[in-house]
Amino acid sequence: MKFLFDLFPVLLFFGVYKYGDSNQDWAHRMALEYLGPLVAGGAVPQSQSAILLATAVAIIATVLQVGYLIARGRKVDNMLWLSLGVIMVAGGATIYFHDDLFIKWKPTILYWAFALALLVAQVAYRKNLMRSVMEANIKLPDPVWDKLGYVWILFFVGMGLLNLLMAFVVFRTDTSAWVSFKLFGFTGIFFAFIVVQTMMLSKYIKEEDA
Repeated sequence: MKFLFDLFPVLLFFGVYKYGDSNQDWAHRMALEYLGPLVAGGAVPQSQSAILLATAVAIIATVLQVGYLIARGRKVDNMLWLSLGVIMVAGGATIYFHDDLFIKWKPTILYWAFALALLVAQVAYRKNLMRSVMEANIKLPDPVWDKLGYVWILFFVGMGLLNLLMAFVVFRTDTSAWVSFKLFGFTGIFFAFIVVQTMMLSKYIKEEDA
């Protein structure tokens, strides 16, 4: 359930974009009606309508995520706050300038912000954030925790670079393909990374069970 909750804005972004891209007249009317006052000059190009609508919905969905947790008296983790800040800035710039350049940078900025936060915490403050998250479920020797922290840093750096490659090289002229990769490609890579990590750490899990 938490996975679906975390993926909620991405799923809505994907759904709204795909529907708007297939129904461009509808997307253009909706963008003009609801986003026109927020766009520089008030003019919404039809070619950008779907991405602008999807971006606006993703911003609203992320705000609702935070609002829901606060209303339920639950803690809003730092990653969600960071995600909200990045989507507000990158998404807001996309809508205002009616340019998908900014929202395409959003995953890279977010991944690199995660990597930077992990690196600063581990190097400057001697605090392993991945250990803080995972230690309740698995016990590892200190050197392994240190290596695991750096592995996650490299993973997030790599994901940020991969997004730039896909957004501005491979799918430079095909925003629809990039939107699909953003959901399915990154999710698949993330799960594959978790599986490989679990296999590599399985010997420590077995030792702990024994």
